[in-house]
Amino acid sequence: MNVAEAAETCDAVFEEIETAVIGERDLFETILTAVVGEGHVLLEDVPGTGKTLTARTLATALDLEFSRIQFTPDLLPADITGTHVYDEHAGRFEFEAGPIFANVVLADEINRAPPKTQAALLEAMGEKQVSTGGETRALPEPFFVIATQNPVEQEGTFPLPEAQVDRFMVKTAMGYPDRDGELELVNRRASRRARTPDVSRVVDRESVRALQSAPESVTVDPELREYVVDVCRGTREDERVDVGVSPRGIQRLFEATRARAAIVGRDYVAPEDVHAVVHPVLDHRIVLTTEADVRGVDPHAIVESALNGVPVPSMGE
Repeated sequence: MNVAEAAETCDAVFEEIETAVIGERDLFETILTAVVGEGHVLLEDVPGTGKTLTARTLATALDLEFSRIQFTPDLLPADITGTHVYDEHAGRFEFEAGPIFANVVLADEINRAPPKTQAALLEAMGEKQVSTGGETRALPEPFFVIATQNPVEQEGTFPLPEAQVDRFMVKTAMGYPDRDGELELVNRRASRRARTPDVSRVVDRESVRALQSAPESVTVDPELREYVVDVCRGTREDERVDVGVSPRGIQRLFEATRARAAIVGRDYVAPEDVHAVVHPVLDHRIVLTTEADVRGVDPHAIVESALNGVPVPSMGE
């Protein structure tokens, strides 16, 4: 699939999502950037803003198998990956796949499960495979995780370790719609009998795989590559930062810029693509010093400072 076809496909997906979910186009672009870039999404927001509906709608529009895992303090790793069950008729143990074996996995309230259970996702998110009982099993393709967490309610939750957070290509928030958006939400509900809106399939599963291959044909000017690297390295030099953006984070930013360019129908990356994705890709990777954390420093400001410290490439102009 070339970038023109990718952009046309993404526009159709956006239109379908917008029939079911009230939200900003930038939000849907960020989520789809991760999908096209073969990454994972972390949605942090209060309950009732449409996180689950967004994930389910996206899966339906892309004709992908959807699975929802409700994370709780008593959830075990085997509840996610699957376990071996004894088959009396066959006289042997058979593997029963867990809910992780789906194309789109919604890890709902991921920070409610203990670290051991959260870690069950690490291999799946990083390698797209699951190892159980001495065997390694590949996950379906395409595969991506959309995890949610509530930033307000902290009682009974377990903060995600840096290694887990770093696995997410982007982190974003739904936010509340404006008054017109919430009125539109009520008007749509009044016009249908079902509580949940119907969504149609836009593409098939094979087309999604083709869509994910589109960024590979997007070129990135050498100066822009240096720009991406220098911005990321700049986060490590900030005295307010304990751990800056990792090499994995640099690669994810590079991949996200190419995916974003493909979504808008360009076969090359422009500085505006970097600026469009830099905060969703980098902000959650910043680990502040204790002093900066106590002072309430926002990682967004760290990334913005790194951006301002590197001249934007002229791109031959």
